[in-house]
Amino acid sequence: MTLIKTSILSFIAAAVKIVTGLVITKAVALYIGAAGLALIGQFQNFTQVIMTVAQGAINGGVTKYTAEYGKNDERIPLLFSTASKISLSASLITAVGIVCFSKLASWQILKSEDHGYIFIIFGFTLVLFVFNSLLLSILNGLKETKTWAKINIIQSGYSLIFTTLLIFWLGLDGALIALVTNQSVIFLIVLWMLRKHPIIKFENFRAAFDMPKAKQLAHFSAMAVAVAVITPISHLMVRNHIVETLGWDYAGYWQAIWFISTMYLMMITSTLSIYYLPRLSEITLKIELRKELLQGYKIIMPVVIVIAFVIFLLKDFIIWLIFSPDFAPMSELFLFQLVGDVMKIASWLLSYILIAKAKAKTFIITEIIFGLSFVVLSTLLVDEYGLIGMSYSFALNYSIYFFALIAITRQHWR
Repeated sequence: MTLIKTSILSFIAAAVKIVTGLVITKAVALYIGAAGLALIGQFQNFTQVIMTVAQGAINGGVTKYTAEYGKNDERIPLLFSTASKISLSASLITAVGIVCFSKLASWQILKSEDHGYIFIIFGFTLVLFVFNSLLLSILNGLKETKTWAKINIIQSGYSLIFTTLLIFWLGLDGALIALVTNQSVIFLIVLWMLRKHPIIKFENFRAAFDMPKAKQLAHFSAMAVAVAVITPISHLMVRNHIVETLGWDYAGYWQAIWFISTMYLMMITSTLSIYYLPRLSEITLKIELRKELLQGYKIIMPVVIVIAFVIFLLKDFIIWLIFSPDFAPMSELFLFQLVGDVMKIASWLLSYILIAKAKAKTFIITEIIFGLSFVVLSTLLVDEYGLIGMSYSFALNYSIYFFALIAITRQHWR
């Protein structure tokens, strides 16, 4: 499937998810407020870390090797069975830990022990979350983008109805309950949709555990952990600093601008994950890799720049539409946040080379360095300029990251 066709399908799935996110966020803004949005952001960062650990951080590797082997390769059953056993073991261990330390987690993440039961629910549903993600990773590797998009659309529709109703009835607690149960229900729907799939079938998950396959997946585990742990932890640290220096409402304003970036960039990042990783994993020639990379810049970057420009022009309307007048102070964050978004996508096109070529050590080092630099820059610039320092640090950090990746990856495409 070509980049353009994949982009269209990704756009449709992302558009539905964006609309869902906008409605849910509007409900949060109206019924919970800026401080509530910041708390939800804290909890989402926590769940991102936990999900990666519970998955064994292997889903990127599953996508790569599924794409590399192809549908009929005899290694597919070993890959699927090894991945499922890793996922099951890791998710069960993680789930027990969450349940046992639910009150502590509630205090550390949400600054109150009153939400301990949320973490207990999360522990009991975690295995279903993990296997839902594993099946989606396999579909991605098989390049079955239509099925992948259909599942994501169904998930968005369900989340829209269920989450909005819970927010209306239960406020913050309702939003948190929805976050820890949504994908569990979707997993049951996915199982039904794939019941007649020729490759994703029970027999292919029953083979023995294969240590060589586990070692191959371990390379991707390290990279996935770097992404899924460093980024949320850096956000937790930065958000805590904002709370300590400016207050929860200001943390909510930053969470709001981050939400806007996440929503519109979802159309781009979903294309990268479902097209670029499998595609770059297949490529062995530098000239072909360079051609694919240039095609990505020609197609994707103009789209990102145009969308960012339109969002900047409509920023006040967007604040009114998505949030409420109480979020007006976030207006000053837009310009440099959007500059940072453009540099982020320019960087990610290059960073996917490191992931596809399993350059784990290089990838992890760069993630650690620029995760730390984001925290340091954010702390310094918030202290100096206030909340707008967050957008300064975001734009500056990704600009430096982009030029660093050019130097790091040039041996693969030059």
